[in-house]
Amino acid sequence: MSKAVPKRSATRTEKGAKPPRAARFDAVMKAAAESGLLKEKSSRIGGRVSPALLREAKKRTGIESDTDLIEFALANVALEDNFAEAFKRSRGGVDRNLKLGF
Repeated sequence: MSKAVPKRSATRTEKGAKPPRAARFDAVMKAAAESGLLKEKSSRIGGRVSPALLREAKKRTGIESDTDLIEFALANVALEDNFAEAFKRSRGGVDRNLKLGF
């Protein structure tokens, strides 16, 4: 049984489409759910953070709930694809004389 993706308050555009940040939230949380990362909620975390950091993160994501914001942030880290590191490792791995057609 798949866990439902957390709800968030996100405004919609005039045409009814979700804004890009809402689509990103949905995509990340869906991927986390499909990866089994949201199956069990028995862990609890706590900590002190800058109010300015919290405010800005909520503003940029459109997420109002502290819990949903933390879950989204952790899912982003857990699902990170490390593209930048893989790209750096491949540097010099392609023959400079290779014709790419443009």
